[in-house]
Amino acid sequence: MITTPPQHAGIDDHSLGHLLYGLMLAFPLFLLPPLLGLAINCAQKSSKMSKLLYSHIRWQRWSMLTLLSMLILAYIVPQTWLAVVLSMLSLCWFCHRIIKGWMALVDGQPV
Repeated sequence: MITTPPQHAGIDDHSLGHLLYGLMLAFPLFLLPPLLGLAINCAQKSSKMSKLLYSHIRWQRWSMLTLLSMLILAYIVPQTWLAVVLSMLSLCWFCHRIIKGWMALVDGQPV
C-alpha cells in the first residue's frame, strides 16, 4: 500500500481567517483587537497559506488600512458635522466589508 505524504498540514484550516475577522469586527467597540488583528495579518507569509486564505488575508489588510486612512481624513476635516458623517460612513462600510468577507470564508469562496 503506497501512501502519499501530506502536502501542507493545515492547508484547509481557515481558523486564522475566522480569528482575524472576529478581531476586526470588534473595531466599533474597542481599538486594540483590530490593531492586533492587523499586526497578525501583516506578519503572515503568503507562501504558507492556501490561495483562499491568502485572498481573505489581503481583503482584511486592505479593509483595515482603508478604514484607518478614512478615519484619519475624518479627523483632519475641520467641520465637525462632516467629520462625524465621514466616520460613521467609514465604520458602516468597514463592517459591511468584513461581514461580506467572513461570509465568503464560511462558504469557502475567495474575495
